[in-house]
Amino acid sequence: MLFGMKRQTDPDVRLLAAAADPTRLAILRQLSASPEVCACDFTACCDVSQPTVSHHLKVLREAGWVDSERRGAWVWYALRPEAVARFRELAGGLGVIPLDAARPGRRLPVVQPLA
Repeated sequence: MLFGMKRQTDPDVRLLAAAADPTRLAILRQLSASPEVCACDFTACCDVSQPTVSHHLKVLREAGWVDSERRGAWVWYALRPEAVARFRELAGGLGVIPLDAARPGRRLPVVQPLA
């Protein structure tokens, strides 16, 4: 956390921020391909150490992305359907402003694609 920044309490911001990290996004992608994944299997998809995977899983759990269940020595993770639905809702709510809705005389900024 950067100095002077408050801990975010908006659940939507926490959900989006948790998914914005490349390692956490890789974890979410692996979880979307399977009903559940053992914590031990994430090190292969993410190319990071087990303690780092554990940290990222904790962030995803606290943001509401995943549920976990301990089975013996292993912890299994699954995507929470509510989180996926909320993410889709948030992403679907972002749309292009129709040209006729723009204020007259005001030009919309041009977004250049990433190279």
